Amino acid sequence: MGIQVNLDVMMAKRKMPAGELADRIGITPANLSILKNNKAKAIRFSTLEEICKVLQCQPGEILEYIPEE
Repeated sequence: MGIQVNLDVMMAKRKMPAGELADRIGITPANLSILKNNKAKAIRFSTLEEICKVLQCQPGEILEYIPEE
């Protein structure tokens, strides 16, 4: 599996809708959806920084490494 994105969990904890988060971090709702659904191949550090700033969290609360079996 590799890297798991737990963005939806953090958004739920902060009660932040996807549209609002997308607006506040400056990406399209479609790109946010790609991130949330583990379809992204990469994420810019600047985007990760904005997500952490807006959601008041650490990168490790959003990204998780799951070893492949």
